[in-house]
Amino acid sequence: MLWATVGVVALGFLIALEIAARRYGLPGPMTNQAREVIFAPKSGPLLYASMALMMVVLTWRERFIAAGVAVGIDIVFFLVRWAVDAKMMFGNGALWVIIGYAVIAVTRRTGKERALLLKGIGLGLLLVAGRKTGDTWLLITSKTRPTVLDQYVATADHALGNPSWLVGRLVKATGPVGDHILDYVYIQLAVAAVIVALYQLRNVAAERRFPRHHLVRTFLVIGLLGPGIYMIFPVVGPIFAYGADGGHWAVADLWPNTPPPLDAPHHMPFNDITPRNCMPSLHTAWATAIFIHSRKGPRILQFAGAFWLIATLGATLGFGYHYGADIIAGVVFTLTIEAALRAQVRGWDRSGIQLVAYGATVFTALLVSYRFLPTEMAETPWVFGPLLILAMVSVILGYVRTTRMWEPKAAPAQQPEPQPELV
Repeated sequence: MLWATVGVVALGFLIALEIAARRYGLPGPMTNQAREVIFAPKSGPLLYASMALMMVVLTWRERFIAAGVAVGIDIVFFLVRWAVDAKMMFGNGALWVIIGYAVIAVTRRTGKERALLLKGIGLGLLLVAGRKTGDTWLLITSKTRPTVLDQYVATADHALGNPSWLVGRLVKATGPVGDHILDYVYIQLAVAAVIVALYQLRNVAAERRFPRHHLVRTFLVIGLLGPGIYMIFPVVGPIFAYGADGGHWAVADLWPNTPPPLDAPHHMPFNDITPRNCMPSLHTAWATAIFIHSRKGPRILQFAGAFWLIATLGATLGFGYHYGADIIAGVVFTLTIEAALRAQVRGWDRSGIQLVAYGATVFTALLVSYRFLPTEMAETPWVFGPLLILAMVSVILGYVRTTRMWEPKAAPAQQPEPQPELV
């Protein structure tokens, strides 16, 4: 019933976004996804990552067959596109395999086997749909929020030392090598998440059930709730509001060489193309979730999770996509969601309620302070800078302490009772 409810809600949400996108004369998420059955996909790696998620419910023989079929279909598409000089991109084969297994689940499987296969297919399709839904939602933010709050956030960011301007100059100094590495990390965040999720779901085929909590759940909830905050707190980012990419809409061409001035902040109009997707930083939120879920993996997965978090922070700030204030909000946002999901799995108790309530309170306080106290924060950075960091650290420490308390304790080995000596 839970999976059926999730499916119905997701379908209704997709239909609503499709209708909303059509109102602006653009195709919605369902249309864009349907086009990728034939036309070049936007992201081939994402489709193959989605197929990999679906394959956690298959046997190894079925996985090899599915991968071979996907590659074979992509080779055919590649040759046809090369012959007609069309846009080149792989990934159609992976989507065809997912659709094929959906048909097999309905027509050839029954009972628990059908339910398990449909869960795997749903997991893969949710990742694909999430990407398309996000693209459409960002379009809606740019169309429905004509003014942005960048001046408020940029002013508040003085309390943190304008980290985007600092990291932007550092990334620029690294030249094309650093730029390309960070750009790849930033773009392929979903693929990194799938690698961690595959490790967590590695035993699904053998156990014939999914674990009660895994990374994909956190990813989807972040993607569901985060865009709603965009509508409340629309921000475009330093490279647009204070950089050349903003064109004549920008305050001035200041990023990353000149910190923004300490003028009285106010709402500023912006174009109807640039997404208002900065507050909170969902790339930071997702990278934080990857880091958290990689902690129980092998050492190489732990290193990868730490690298992806650090590199994502470097990219979000160094490319001018986010302010430091966005990063802090993104970390608090993720820890609150992760705590809520874990509390829901183990059963709500006082510690879980307190942790989630505290995280939500800190997140709300951050947004309120960015909006109504930016000038005070900028004028007394030695007070508000440490306070912002301490607020984030307090949520981190509360999360670590509470989740460690939730971990099952290993029972001490029972010692045999001493036997009486025979005289």
